[in-house]
Amino acid sequence: MARVIADELARGGMSEAVVAPGSRSAALAIALDRQPGIRVHVRIDERSAGFLALGMAKVSGVPVAVVCTSGTAVANLHPAVLEAAYSGVPLMVLSADRPPELRGTGVNQTVDQGKLFGEAVGFYAELAVPDMRIGMVAYWRSVVSRGLAVAAQGHPAHLNIPFRVPVAVEQGDDWIEPLDGRTGGAPWTVVGPTAAVEVPVPELDDPPERGLLVVGDSAPDVPAAVAFAEAVGWPVLSEPTGNARNSPNAVTTYAHLLAVQELAAELKPEFIVTVGRVGLVRQLLALYPTVPNLVVSAASRWPDPTRTALRVTPSLPAPPHPPRASAWLETWLKAETVARRALDQALDRDELTELRLARDLVALAGPDALLFTGSSLPIRHLDAAGGPGPRIVGNRGVSGIDGCVSTAVGMALAHQARGGGRVFALLGDLTLVHDQNGLVIGPDEARPDLTVVVVNNGGGGIFATMSYARVPASDRLFGAVHTVDFAHMAAMSGWRHQRVSRAAELADALTGRSTRLVEVVTDRTATAAHLHSVRAAVAAALTC
Repeated sequence: MARVIADELARGGMSEAVVAPGSRSAALAIALDRQPGIRVHVRIDERSAGFLALGMAKVSGVPVAVVCTSGTAVANLHPAVLEAAYSGVPLMVLSADRPPELRGTGVNQTVDQGKLFGEAVGFYAELAVPDMRIGMVAYWRSVVSRGLAVAAQGHPAHLNIPFRVPVAVEQGDDWIEPLDGRTGGAPWTVVGPTAAVEVPVPELDDPPERGLLVVGDSAPDVPAAVAFAEAVGWPVLSEPTGNARNSPNAVTTYAHLLAVQELAAELKPEFIVTVGRVGLVRQLLALYPTVPNLVVSAASRWPDPTRTALRVTPSLPAPPHPPRASAWLETWLKAETVARRALDQALDRDELTELRLARDLVALAGPDALLFTGSSLPIRHLDAAGGPGPRIVGNRGVSGIDGCVSTAVGMALAHQARGGGRVFALLGDLTLVHDQNGLVIGPDEARPDLTVVVVNNGGGGIFATMSYARVPASDRLFGAVHTVDFAHMAAMSGWRHQRVSRAAELADALTGRSTRLVEVVTDRTATAAHLHSVRAAVAAALTC
């Protein structure tokens, strides 16, 4: 059975799999390791393994398998499955299990793994225990094909696979029927893509002049949406993981512009088109209840968090030709120029603050790099200060801080396997501490070129910006103050470590290969005050 499963996964296009060691899953691990065309990565911790697979699937866009044994091992995959479910990532869980008759008997390491992930998976199947009878090969291959098809659509799939005994090598030559799949290496069942259907969007038959394109995380077909905005003369407001900041229509300082009340009134749109999931800037979200808007999404999960959309459509109409001139766009871009100049001047007056780090990292990484962002302050600082730059990816499905190191490692492995260049990650210190197991890469495992930049402000910096930061004991309750030595953490896992304290040192620190940890020490209370002062400086420039 394990050999057939591995073969069918490869036929279906899978090229990467992550294995967490276990006895009950031994046959699956060995079969995948021996399968031509599939590269196997081994991780000790199942939670780390799940996020490693998630990171590879995020970048490659094709299903990646994670294999584990029975019991709590499966439960440790739940955070990665949730993130995959809510960000549309093709993750496939292969969990080994005891046979059904042992459940509920008190047998060691046996729990009810059936539908453990609930609605988070788009496909679940428990395979029958291997039985020497005709038809089993077609059954196994068919189920694998179905799981791959669902995963390829951005819905995690879970195959629970029971073995009566933890065998290392399964029966093969003496099986009752041939184990072969389709001739020519074809999948057992080919599931074609959903046909693209042009859907009328009456609201855009004559696009309003004062429109906005807002691009968020997991956005479908960003180039097409940006092309539409450029043709109709709309500003493009892109969150960092929307990856639309390289457009000539991009307004990267939109958060600062909308924070100035007088200017926000002048810049209020007549219509908003949203692509992807947004939610970083409150002033932007506040527009939705007062402005007609539609959402572009083909996802099965409801894509309208403000509950104000007039329409949800899978695609936008073709952009009009010829492109039209837009005084509305020029108003936004003039404000962008003023705000960017003021922002840069405010940041250049300081040493390596967290905002300057975010801006400079984007600029130094360059457009051909890949940048993973943590879910707390890093992505907000990238949004507030970052300009055009590399592709940025984050775990924004459910925005947890868990598994971020492992996700970044997975992204780097997949990116560089396809000939991609440098990969960076910008993480907070608690995010790194939470997933320090992700730093552990065995000596026989593929090791990517990845530079993790960690902001060490001694705790949870985002909580210093909240109203309850003034509550007694807030540092202990929310900041989770720590004294972790990141140099020791890096050395323990075989990563190079460098501490940077000045802006002029950053460029050299980002140059190098293999796995590297660059530590930037800041003060989280000062960071909150600095953010307010920068906003004030930009607001003053916009209102003078």
